[in-house]
Amino acid sequence: MVETEKVREVIELIRPAIQADAGDIFLRGVDEETGVVTVELVGACVACPASTVTLKAGVERILKDRVPGVTEVVDVSTPAESSVSL
Repeated sequence: MVETEKVREVIELIRPAIQADAGDIFLRGVDEETGVVTVELVGACVACPASTVTLKAGVERILKDRVPGVTEVVDVSTPAESSVSL
């Protein structure tokens, strides 16, 4: 069982680093049973090609290390692949 308050605390620790790059991160939900954390990356993160790396290698890794039970972090602002226009 994932503690939502602990996730919130860790997100607040991560935020300054993301804000330093003109972006921001907001906690949108925690599925306490599955361990999936839903966040929204905004600002410069939306158009940044490295935002997936930031999310998976940064945010997800830190949350998994610091909050027992976290299994994955997903960004609600990432469009589905089928909706990407060329």
